[in-house]
Amino acid sequence: MHLLFVHQNFPGQYRHLAAHFARNREHSVAAIGEARSLTSWEDETRAIRCFPYTMPPLAPSPVHRYLRGSEIAAQRAKQVRDVAITLKRQGFIPDIICAHAGWGEALLLKDVFPDSPILGFFEFYFRTGADIGFDPAFPEREIDAHRMRVKNSVILKSFAQCDWGVTPTNWQYVQFPQCCRERISIIFDGIDTNMLIPNSQIRMRVNETRLTRANEVITFVNRNLEPYRGFHIFMRCLPRLLRERPQAHVVIIGADGIGYGPPPQLGKTWREVMLAEVGDALDPSRVHFLGRVPYSKFVALMQLSSVHVYLTYRFVLSWSMVEAMSCGCIIVGSATAPVMEVIEDKENGLLVDFFDDDGVVDALNRVLDHPNRMQAMRIAARRTSVERYDLATVCLPRHAELIHRIAARHHPS
Repeated sequence: MHLLFVHQNFPGQYRHLAAHFARNREHSVAAIGEARSLTSWEDETRAIRCFPYTMPPLAPSPVHRYLRGSEIAAQRAKQVRDVAITLKRQGFIPDIICAHAGWGEALLLKDVFPDSPILGFFEFYFRTGADIGFDPAFPEREIDAHRMRVKNSVILKSFAQCDWGVTPTNWQYVQFPQCCRERISIIFDGIDTNMLIPNSQIRMRVNETRLTRANEVITFVNRNLEPYRGFHIFMRCLPRLLRERPQAHVVIIGADGIGYGPPPQLGKTWREVMLAEVGDALDPSRVHFLGRVPYSKFVALMQLSSVHVYLTYRFVLSWSMVEAMSCGCIIVGSATAPVMEVIEDKENGLLVDFFDDDGVVDALNRVLDHPNRMQAMRIAARRTSVERYDLATVCLPRHAELIHRIAARHHPS
């Protein structure tokens, strides 16, 4: 079977899926992605043919500001189409195309490969009251609703080109209109629970401090430190937490970029903003900002963690939360969708109100005051990750079976 994966940040959600098919020499696997992501990615299978595209700079344009996103999506679609034409000239005709549908990359692929079915990855359908307007600190503006509708128009146009779709969680699924849900399967991306295991012997140096499981270690992980993932709430917890836990260390992983919401004013980062607000009350020898770290170090920190904090707007679910559970972490998570789809309060984690910083600290104290009594919760957290989100036994087989089924509909043997 010939498979084509399309993702601006390839491999993205296709890391394991593309490698799975590439390891089988009966399949031929190609990928199209933006050049900046492909140049930083190493194909462990050495069998995926990667074809980059480069986005041209946006020229000054009279296009309406609400339509700027559509213009970018159209440009991205054209770049992907041009690369796809090159693939076709080389004789590569995919039996199935797997494409992230959120950025417009799939919009023109049917014009190049009219007989190739497209399985779209539908990550999120924007709605007021989900992420937009969720946080009173950032009231919804009229322009937000307009931009949301334009973003969704790109998603819906992409959906029209797709034969089927995939989304990771039930909550993400129900955000889509009913007419879309009839052609969307719910399949989580999957995590490697055989590698993400508890390790009671873990020890590591964090900055100048050596830490083991005997220490109180509170972890917090974002790709980017920003309000969408509760960074502002967590930072406001720290003055009280550090007063009440004089031996505790807080380890924060995340870059200073912007992934989802608006940037702060005056050219600052959210880390700078929050340190200006609460930094005088923090002990820098016990609050460790590590930026982005190699994946192996992230895993080690999850194995080291006494308790892991995961806060999020009503938005897409981060892999890191389920990965932390697989490592046996106790999660103090926000009582928001889709976190509540994974964590059952007091069974495999603790749920708190997203905006209740005192509630977060109270939950952390409960865990740290009674580490032995929390062992059952750690075991339940890992059991959840293994039984529902394991890559090899649950998610990858379901995803691969769907790919074979859709390809067979169009190319019956």
